Amino acid sequence: MTRDEADRREAGLREEVAEAGRVLSALGLVTAFGHVSARVPGTMLITPAADLADVTADRLVPVPLTADQLPPGAPAEAWAHLALYRHRADADAIARAQPPSAFAAGVAAGPDQVIWPLYGQAAWLGERLPVHDDARLLRSAELAEAAAASLPDGEALLLRGNGALTLGASPGLAVARMWLLSAVCQAFLDTRAAGTVTPLHAAETESWRAVAGELLPRLWQQLRTRAQRHRAQLRWRGGSARTGEREPA
Repeated sequence: MTRDEADRREAGLREEVAEAGRVLSALGLVTAFGHVSARVPGTMLITPAADLADVTADRLVPVPLTADQLPPGAPAEAWAHLALYRHRADADAIARAQPPSAFAAGVAAGPDQVIWPLYGQAAWLGERLPVHDDARLLRSAELAEAAAASLPDGEALLLRGNGALTLGASPGLAVARMWLLSAVCQAFLDTRAAGTVTPLHAAETESWRAVAGELLPRLWQQLRTRAQRHRAQLRWRGGSARTGEREPA
């Protein structure tokens, strides 16, 4: 790959990361806290410690994968991204968020610290959804390494009392998995009250995981479109508030 090609690839990836962050915000999966990153050779590009609703490609912070200190502007939990990239060669992008259902599910998972897939799409998070049993912020290399060690396989990790992390082959797929994680946690909480439930059998989980490469990108495109409509509606409401125009029925 030539330098020009590498520069174009990085520019495109920056746009993907920024858009993934904005979608994460539009879906209500983050408030003031959360970030998205992507791996480039020897480095990761991560959204800054700022509101993801307004993040742009030029504001991303490059962090060497071998960093022993975080550069100015990087979120303090960038250590979690670094640790996962070091542990998981298959991870090309990471989303960090705090879906409300994740807080409740993380403390209700039971003694095995695992949530098992209850329906097909849940398998796109992994054969199981593990819970890292430490609610401290991942603001040091040591705490982040411990969390990364809790995810030797699969694509999602619940952090007890501290939200979640999801992996993907692209920033958009990592965000799609975060949306799925929110839904999976809510389904888990809803069914706990029903008593005995039947999780997917191993063969069922395997069959759903086999089609993730085909179907997960479709989910990302739908979530992306939903977020675009949400932002357009907000812009329209802002304009109509100034002009006094009524919102269409």
